[in-house]
Amino acid sequence: MATRLYLMRHGQTLFNVQERIQGWSDSPLTDLGIEQARQAGQYFKEHGMTFDRLYCSTSERASDTLELVTGATEYTRLKGIKEMNFGRFEGQQEYLHPPHEVRRAVGNYYVVHGGESDSGVQQRVKAAVTQIAQDNDGRSVLAVSHAGALMHFMRAIGIDFEKYGIFPHNCAVFDYTFEAGQFTLKAMIDPLKSQVYRLEESSE
Repeated sequence: MATRLYLMRHGQTLFNVQERIQGWSDSPLTDLGIEQARQAGQYFKEHGMTFDRLYCSTSERASDTLELVTGATEYTRLKGIKEMNFGRFEGQQEYLHPPHEVRRAVGNYYVVHGGESDSGVQQRVKAAVTQIAQDNDGRSVLAVSHAGALMHFMRAIGIDFEKYGIFPHNCAVFDYTFEAGQFTLKAMIDPLKSQVYRLEESSE
């Protein structure tokens, strides 16, 4: 049976507002972030979206978002779906990131600064998400993670999401199915705008 897997980004945080890099470091949800999570939860209710199992990364911004969205206090926290570790760049201003094309070409830019490589993050997140999907055959699952981690997951399974020219803003949700060892990205949902971007991308 197919597993329905909803991978969600957390709500707005203080570091988001301050435009700071927050990988393994953490910052609290803002008042707007709290409202975003509640609004996403209302969207799920209005559209009859229910979940058999709940997961989030070990970062507090993810667990707080999950609790606000679902009202649940029992769920599983996983290090495997944490954001990328940016090493010495943690907590610094976002403009200090290298240009995207440089980072993509190098692939391990943050390793020399005490962080993770792109391939390392991709392997980590892919393994964690695949395990979630395999453990929940035929179920509906919600997992709250991070923008970078979710983008790395797509690259790991061979989906070129960047060609669509859209970005997973706070509380955006990626709607996947998993069956016979293959992920299919069905849509990206923006519950804050009640907008659904229909997609049909399958893993390699």
